[in-house]
Amino acid sequence: MTQSRTALVVGGGAAGNAVTVLLRRAGIAVDLVEAKDDWNATAGSGITLQGNALRVLRELGVWEQVKASGCGFDAVGITAPDGTVLHEQSDLRTGGDDLPATVGMQRPRLQQILIDAVRASGASVRLGTRAESLDQDAQGVSVRFSDGTTGRYDVVIAADGIGSATRAAIGITDKPEPTGMAIWRIAAPRPAGVTRTDLAYGGPAYIAGYCPTSDTTLYAYVVEANRDRASIPPETYADEMRRLTSAYGGFWPEITAHITDPAQVNYTWFDRMLVEGSWHRGRVVLAGDAAHCCPPTLAQGAAMSLEDALVLAELLTGAEQWDDALFQAYYDRRIPRVRAVVEASVQIGQWQLDGVRDADVPGLMARTMPLLKEAP
Repeated sequence: MTQSRTALVVGGGAAGNAVTVLLRRAGIAVDLVEAKDDWNATAGSGITLQGNALRVLRELGVWEQVKASGCGFDAVGITAPDGTVLHEQSDLRTGGDDLPATVGMQRPRLQQILIDAVRASGASVRLGTRAESLDQDAQGVSVRFSDGTTGRYDVVIAADGIGSATRAAIGITDKPEPTGMAIWRIAAPRPAGVTRTDLAYGGPAYIAGYCPTSDTTLYAYVVEANRDRASIPPETYADEMRRLTSAYGGFWPEITAHITDPAQVNYTWFDRMLVEGSWHRGRVVLAGDAAHCCPPTLAQGAAMSLEDALVLAELLTGAEQWDDALFQAYYDRRIPRVRAVVEASVQIGQWQLDGVRDADVPGLMARTMPLLKEAP
């Protein structure tokens, strides 16, 4: 491996930031372009990171910052809509026994930690910039950018998210499809006594849950059947979410009291997608949400993206030839694990949509989660 090799990373989310740091560590020159002018303009209030995600963050060298910024816990509570705790389930430590099972944290804080790591890596970063055209040959990819500049790279890593323009540009026609569910999210102060994720099933929503994200904060969410987004004016978001959460007891009245600003409420449909066959065309390769997405019913979206980055960087930095065989090996290594997560995540939601009262959710999780304890 020579240090003269170059990579373009398209997209500055979890996958793009992680692969940038890992490639720079190996001495590879990396340009990262991000379409947003504000790199940390991330939608969503919080994120749940399970152990296998934490394992990658430790490899990136940012685990101590994540630990200091978030809230770790090792169990999930199942409650009735009135707040009565019905069951407490210990979570599997998928990242190993030396890491918590789960860390909740504010999503913008995680993004900032990764941004700082990218900056420290020495990568070249351009914000408000898109890769507008890709012209490939056997030796590399010529790229024209939205600012009129051009570049030549040995590999282009498309980590530009669920609506990836790069995916479409290289002829992969897969697109995300709605699953039929949607989620309302908000950040709020953390009530005293909240020490883990609690989930309530039933009531006016399929799921009402919250996750502590620091010593003083949490994010709360309710999941319902998706609605026509055009029919919900953004100025009513707080009213809509408060209408749903007001039916729940326990810590919910205290949380609901803080659902007042519609600008702080995020409404998103659940989507699913899994690109099959390969995640590359020539020297352009997909990573993260550009290759796969699923509902957060297993809280594995960020983990799968971070694992993609880890595996792809490992293969790129360990190979003499960057060719079809390498990129196919990346897909072959990732697809069984990602498929298991996507299918299980979608199935859990479908059971709720179909009203299956005897659905074997614990059994499905017991079959899926141990797979994630193995190294990706």
